[in-house]
Amino acid sequence: MKQIPVLTLSILLFSCLRLTAQETVIVRPVQIDDVLNNPGIGFNTFQRFNGDELNPGMGGYPIVFQEFDGNLDNGAHPATTTAYFRIYWHMIEPERDKYRWDIIDRCLKTAAERGQTLILRIAPWGHRKKDDVPGWVRELVGESTNLPDTFWKLDPENPYYIEHFTDMVRDMGERYDGHPDLEMVDLSIVGNWGEGHGSELLTDETRRALVDSYLEAFRKTPLVMLLTDAKTNKYGLSRANVGWRMDCVGDMGYWAEEQGGWTHMLDHYPQDIINYGLKDAWKTAPVTFEACYVLSSWLEEGYDIDYIIDQSLKWHVSSFNNKSSAVPAECRQQVDRWLKSMGYRFVLRKLTYPGQVRPHGKLAFSSWWENTGVAPCYRRFPFAIRLRGEDCERIFLTDANIRTWLPGDIVYDSAVFLPLELKPGNYHLDVAILDPRTREPEVKLAIEGLREDGWYNMGRIEVKE
Repeated sequence: MKQIPVLTLSILLFSCLRLTAQETVIVRPVQIDDVLNNPGIGFNTFQRFNGDELNPGMGGYPIVFQEFDGNLDNGAHPATTTAYFRIYWHMIEPERDKYRWDIIDRCLKTAAERGQTLILRIAPWGHRKKDDVPGWVRELVGESTNLPDTFWKLDPENPYYIEHFTDMVRDMGERYDGHPDLEMVDLSIVGNWGEGHGSELLTDETRRALVDSYLEAFRKTPLVMLLTDAKTNKYGLSRANVGWRMDCVGDMGYWAEEQGGWTHMLDHYPQDIINYGLKDAWKTAPVTFEACYVLSSWLEEGYDIDYIIDQSLKWHVSSFNNKSSAVPAECRQQVDRWLKSMGYRFVLRKLTYPGQVRPHGKLAFSSWWENTGVAPCYRRFPFAIRLRGEDCERIFLTDANIRTWLPGDIVYDSAVFLPLELKPGNYHLDVAILDPRTREPEVKLAIEGLREDGWYNMGRIEVKE
């Protein structure tokens, strides 16, 4: 057996001691309480974009592409990252198989220009006579009388309706599924405004055909279902990770006298979220709400706005549509509290990394996060580390999947490897959650240290042999 000289052994032991004693940097960022305008969460604009004039009170909501003056401020409405648009089928397909995709294209483009993504519903029909199904469909099905639901304009069991509506959905999915500026799509199948009235009356065959058209067309873009009935909601959830939507949040008694005291907030939603199998859907797909009337009408009715907000947070809401109506000044503090919990909110509690790493070496780190919001992020945004020197910088994408970061504590430990060409020297270590297309910071963290370029500085690190 070959013996190691005493001097060589001493050098090896000394080297090991230096490695063991190497400085470890521990960073504990300071949490902030600001409202963060992050992708996919918060208020929506409705038939409007950031910077547009708000809708007056509870007036009409036509699709109007307003002239833009370059100012994204929404006045008495929170800044938003999502624009919700409801478009009727007859507008999209005025002639059979001839689509007005230019309407959706313009919505997507304008949303992106205003710092938003698009939430889209194609409603089969509306309550007004002019918002019937497309004229060519009406010619095929004829006039409809004695329908089993007063919110139906035709019998959804009609084979022409099933064939042509599902064809439109599939063609739409072929064009838009996975579009990075399309935030989500409403799984809209029947009823005025596409709100699902009477879906419980559908035969199983028709229900499957209508729901399956969306599930097959949109495999990448998130889908949300209206809270309609147990059969439809449970069927959708049995086939895919589908989120859900409620269109009358805030109803604490608008029609209570004529409905025996029944309300959406006290009777329908709390029970039927569970009865329809939707209680845990938020873990993998978004939950989005629309106001019953608008927030100012809640105030006028004397409703308990804090109760409404707290219930919505209990149901894991990510975004809310107040129909681009102004938020009363009296409610702004409550709305800000809401926005600080709606969706995800990432706090980096602790980051640990070595003070020195060798060139072409491994930079191992550990991190403890907390999601203080009520939902995960449903889009793929990579968590990245940047080494920033005087004359160069390098960005390293990690394999963190923030879509699994549910409310509560998250531990994410990993490593990145330095490239051969990275020069020895002193660097700043920054972190950020990026847009995968641009590799620019996209998600703001609820911590101090935000730089003008959107990254968060954690400290320094030396690259040295």
